[in-house]
Amino acid sequence: MSRSLRALILLVFVASCGSREYAAPRNLDNACSIVEQRPKYLAAMRKSERKWGVPIAVQMATIYQESKFIGNARTPHQYVLGVIPMGRQSSAYGYSQALDGTWDEYREQQGARRAQRDDIEDATDFMGWYMHETTRRLGISKTDARNQYLAYHEGRTGFARQSYEAKPWLLRVASQVGDRAVLYDAQLRACRKI
Repeated sequence: MSRSLRALILLVFVASCGSREYAAPRNLDNACSIVEQRPKYLAAMRKSERKWGVPIAVQMATIYQESKFIGNARTPHQYVLGVIPMGRQSSAYGYSQALDGTWDEYREQQGARRAQRDDIEDATDFMGWYMHETTRRLGISKTDARNQYLAYHEGRTGFARQSYEAKPWLLRVASQVGDRAVLYDAQLRACRKI
């Protein structure tokens, strides 16, 4: 075997080891279908549920709303005069759409220096940590997907100030997250995944 062929095989092997699944699963309205396609998702959410107490269905509904299960999701670009790019709307990235500052706080508090927002296990651990802290600080039940989502979106200080009251669209979205958590929970029970 030639030296260049061996190098090419090694390169392909190394590249395949580091690749991640960024595309969304098919049929995002069916929790059983999602976890059948991506067993790693269910394993990561179970681990987060055991550690932080946040139900799998609440995690799934929040990830659906934030990134549609796309691992490298980013906010859209902003444009001046409709054509000049001015950067992204925020630093939100990954499955959980965690902002840079909040992600750094999580990594520091949890000693997770290597955690990455585009890794489902890290993203669900982050989400569990954030919602656990929300429960501790604001008293919102971990099973209350609607209010957990409002605090997740607005930040805990924004939630405490009720900043969401001025955003009817966000109240609608939060209700949809709550409804989706109920739907996902029923589906996961029906297919015996929880």
